[in-house]
Amino acid sequence: MAKYDLTAADPATRTLDSVTGISKKGLPSGTVGVLGALVIGLSTCAPAYTLTSAVGPAASEVGYQTPAIFLMGFIPMLLVALGYRALNSAMPDSGTSFTWATRAFGPWIGWMAGWGLIAATVLVLSNLTGIAVEFLFQSISILVGDPSIAEIAGNRFINILVCLGFMAIATFISYRGMTSTKVFQYITVAFQMIVLVWFIIAMFVGAADPSNTEGSLPELSWFNPLEVDGFSAFAAGIAVSIFVYWGWDTVLTMGEETKPSKGRLSTESKAAMILVVILVVLYVGTAAATVAYAGLGDGPTGLGNPDIAENVFAALAHPVMGPVAILLSLAILVSAMASINSTAISPARTLLAMSHYRALPASIKRIHPKYKSPYVALLWSSIVASAFYAVMRFISEDVLWDTITALGMMVCFYYGITALASPWYFRKTAVKEGAGSVISKIVLPGIGGVLLLIVFVQTTIDSMDPGFGSGSNIGGIGLVGIIGVVVLGLGVVLMLLQARVSPEFFKGRVLAKADASNDTSALQLFDDGLDG
Repeated sequence: MAKYDLTAADPATRTLDSVTGISKKGLPSGTVGVLGALVIGLSTCAPAYTLTSAVGPAASEVGYQTPAIFLMGFIPMLLVALGYRALNSAMPDSGTSFTWATRAFGPWIGWMAGWGLIAATVLVLSNLTGIAVEFLFQSISILVGDPSIAEIAGNRFINILVCLGFMAIATFISYRGMTSTKVFQYITVAFQMIVLVWFIIAMFVGAADPSNTEGSLPELSWFNPLEVDGFSAFAAGIAVSIFVYWGWDTVLTMGEETKPSKGRLSTESKAAMILVVILVVLYVGTAAATVAYAGLGDGPTGLGNPDIAENVFAALAHPVMGPVAILLSLAILVSAMASINSTAISPARTLLAMSHYRALPASIKRIHPKYKSPYVALLWSSIVASAFYAVMRFISEDVLWDTITALGMMVCFYYGITALASPWYFRKTAVKEGAGSVISKIVLPGIGGVLLLIVFVQTTIDSMDPGFGSGSNIGGIGLVGIIGVVVLGLGVVLMLLQARVSPEFFKGRVLAKADASNDTSALQLFDDGLDG
């Protein structure tokens, strides 16, 4: 066993960073600035898509406190963001959760954190394609004036076929590299944000219209989380609200591709913090506007109507925007399409990092020689997401609702682990740096991590109830609970198999456990190297 020379004068010849042990993976550097990263982050979060998917399930759990639960969902996300910022500054790496948890807690926990991220993105990719299919046919229906066309999305075989087409298009765009992805996102993000702000204003105006018998003006109690009825409802609501914020960390997976920053914060860290602030204002405002306009009744547009819960804006588009409802439909369609494309960035780069550090088969880490994209990892992400969606279409009564809830569980799982990696990794150095570092690197991320793991455990227990989520169940056990247990169990099985095939990573020989005070030694690697 040999060690690489980390003292070479030419940085290009250094395979590993002598401080962090992190190594390059062949991705192009200096191609994305703050604005570009922010746009890609907004595209991944896909406000128009996430809100139409999440407002219904959230309202079904917490009612008028939906704005409060979206606000509360932001709090652990902000705390986690602080931990992400600290870890990214110390160890910028496309593997993010996987890499950081491995360095802090060791290879086994690190592997499961990476698996949680991959599982979450597979779940959301399947949900995104489902939303895209529904709004494609709805848009066509509005354009030609034939309501029956919108019902075509209900045909399972046509639905799955179109879904596969959407996934193929998005994969092709990502396949051509980050620059191609960035240009595509600028156009789609600008369009959806303009239409969404228009829609929010129109809902507030409609809520005050006396002819809208379901409408009401917002009340301060809507923003009070203490009014939520019970901890189980609160936990379920938080899991859903976490989903709407989920995706901002995609910005940090581009740490190896962003332009150098002149300030204290890295380019990707700046973009991530700006993104989180934009999202909380947009989401809480939209939740309040939707509840104010639609109310909680079970009428055609009421949030208490289970038939519209998994796609609320489809029911509200025409009542709110009238003849220009087609714009909202198109905005959600392009939002979902763009998010399919940008969301694939995160699992592909996590798969790339896991393969690069020998936690997955070496074939996955291949970089396209022309486009510099992790094309094998992209293909695997798309294939698995497509297969999962096809299966769920046949076993779930409300596939979009159930995948959203299961996604929230997975996000709480891996975000919780990643947030706790910050206080553990910096536990010795933060004290020496002062009170500010203790608070931002240890206390706040630690609180966020614990909160998310509590929500994960509570939601997992509750999701076993056959009435949880959409009410879909198998043998009297809630489908959402089955999805969560099966997905995590599959991760454990794959981890054990990989440990037998390639034990170097799991023995700590490739990406060793360390903390910020002693993370200065080179990692022992085999002569063929990580990038060989």
